[in-house]
Order: sequence, then structure tokens, then C-alpha cells
Amino acid sequence: MRFIYYFLRFAGALVGSTFLATGFAQAQASAKALDSVQMRAIQVAPNTYFVQGVPEMGSRENQNFISNAGFVVTPKGVLVIDALGSPILAQKLIQEIKKITNQKIVAVVLTHYHADHVYGLQEFKRVGATIYAQNEGINYLASETAKQRLIASRVDFAPWVNDKTRLVGADVWIDKNKTINIGGTEFLISRVGPAHAPEDLIVYVPSEKVLFAGDLVFRGRIPFVGNADSRGWVDALNEIEKLNPKIIVPGHGGYSTNPAQDIQFTRNYLTYLREMMGPAARDLDPFEEAYAKADWSEYDGMPLFRAANRMNAYNVYLSIQSE
Repeated sequence: MRFIYYFLRFAGALVGSTFLATGFAQAQASAKALDSVQMRAIQVAPNTYFVQGVPEMGSRENQNFISNAGFVVTPKGVLVIDALGSPILAQKLIQEIKKITNQKIVAVVLTHYHADHVYGLQEFKRVGATIYAQNEGINYLASETAKQRLIASRVDFAPWVNDKTRLVGADVWIDKNKTINIGGTEFLISRVGPAHAPEDLIVYVPSEKVLFAGDLVFRGRIPFVGNADSRGWVDALNEIEKLNPKIIVPGHGGYSTNPAQDIQFTRNYLTYLREMMGPAARDLDPFEEAYAKADWSEYDGMPLFRAANRMNAYNVYLSIQSE
């Protein structure tokens, strides 16, 4: 129970800095003035684009634009990967897609059900897209964690996430690897969880040689471990490497033209957490002693180190005890 308590507390801090509401009506009145968040589609391959979130904690000011989303244009429609962290961000992404193509958005593949990737889903349902997600997401949607996270987000990210924002399930729940063909373009969807989340999916586009890795790969900031299966996460990175993509679009950070290097960064960080926390976890030695002994100099200058690293280490410490 202590783990769940600390995890929920941390997730609230990482995904959104607290907005002390002075009334929803006042927030709505000032919404237009606050809407300074810009979004720009970045082309990474002939038909593949993504938008890049900021390396910050989610906040009212950034509309929870802390994660990436991508899309691929085909002759028969657009497939989107992830839905961003608020409905307004999804609306902006839809507008960015319209600047590039007149093709309809026909599908959205969700890499996992974390708040910064899913709160825009209702906007894609509104334009008629079919939602695909891994079937472990069913458990998340039914959980108290999901309900409480949304309640907190309606405060933390108001007015961008509000009482009209809802959790959206998939139209197609994926229980094994799946291939989707849209306009002659194949999308290889692979189950790789439990890793960063129990319901992790990755999307590989062979014709573009682009892999959408979700939060299995982080660039330019400390990864968010949360209640991840760190051992499963390392295994998932090994599987990603076997695909040998030319380009990786991570869940956070800029796109990678050196996938091996960026996969290695995330793997090295997770491996180091396990090496530093493992002996203490197995011997039931105090966490604080193990954390103080570790040399964090390789990571302590990175964005979100202070916000995330200690809790990442603590969650790995607890998870190793239960392995």
C-alpha cells in the first residue's frame, strides 16, 4: 500500500504541477489568454511525422504537452500514434495533420494508457478514427488509479482537462501481434509489455523504416519508471533493437537517427538502477543508504532528474523485492 501511495503522489507531481483552482468559471474565462502552446509537425520520413512535447512536468501552462505523438499519411487515410495529454492538444494535432493532407484520420494506435498519451483520444473518436490498444489496457480503465488520475488532472490541468474529458477505451483490443494495412502501407503492431506499462505496444512502419517506441525509449531527459517492470523493459529494448529501424520516434524527446545509441541510453539507465538498488532490495537494507551510495553524476544534469530519479530508484527497489 505504501508503494501505491508514493507512486500516485509522484505521478501527480510528474504528470502535472498542482493548479490551485480558484473556480472553474474563472479558469474558463482566462483560457483563451493562456493558450500559448504551439505545435509543429516534424517530418522524419517521406510520409511520417511527429509532434514533440516539452521536457517538463505537465502543467496548466503547457496543457500537459509533455509527450510525443506521430502520424503516417497513406493513400487511404492517416494512422496516428498516441493522442497526447489533453483534448485541446489533440485538436491541435488534428489541425496539423490537415495542413499536410486531406486524407481522413482513420486509426489511432495507443502505445500505453498513461495520462499524457490518452486524454486526447475523445477528439479522435469524434472524427471517426478506430482506436487500437493492447488488451491489458482494459484493466487500467477499470482501475481506481485511472479514475483518481483523471479527477486530479481535471484540477491540475484545468481548463484544458475538465469534466468533459473522459477516458476512452479501444475499438480493437490487441491480444497478440497485429498487422494493419492502410492504403498499401503496413503497420506492424507488437506487444512488448509488461515493461514501461503492462499494456505497452510499439508500431513499426517497414516502408518508412520508422519505429514508434512509446515510452520504452526516452531521449533528452530522465525516463519515468513509475510502477514499471524494469526487467521486462530491458527485455523489450532488446526486442526493439532486433527490428533494426532507421529512425525511432520515442514517447518523449526528439526523434532518433541513431537508434542503437538511444536504445542503449535507456537500457543503461534501467540497468544501473537495478544494479544500484538490487543488492539492498534483496538484503532488505534501507533504500536511502543504497541511493546515497550510488553515483548519479552521469544523469544529474538531465531534465527532470530531480523530479524523477529518486522515485524511479525507489520503485525499482520495491519491484526487485517482489521479483
